[in-house]
Amino acid sequence: VEETELLQKLYDLLTSKEFQTRMEGVALLLDLCKRSPRLICNNIVQIFDYFVLRMCDYNKKVKQQALEALALMITMLRGGLNPVLIRLVEAVTNNLNSK
Repeated sequence: VEETELLQKLYDLLTSKEFQTRMEGVALLLDLCKRSPRLICNNIVQIFDYFVLRMCDYNKKVKQQALEALALMITMLRGGLNPVLIRLVEAVTNNLNSK
């Protein structure tokens, strides 16, 4: 139950209308990757449905924080990212043209 509530909080933060709150969501995801990598890996597809949107966020600060967080998450989650790897590559590739 606690994990479900934590995941719901993460989803709510990542989908907020306020950019500061979306940034909190990215920070929470990074923290969860450090503290509970198994929780993240077990729910990777659902989590990254929301996280990929932040990598393409219209707010430059959110986008930058998400890309920086991804760089750190890659080393923490390693093979756990396999189910979402193609989507991540697409999102990063789309950001190559942004400032």
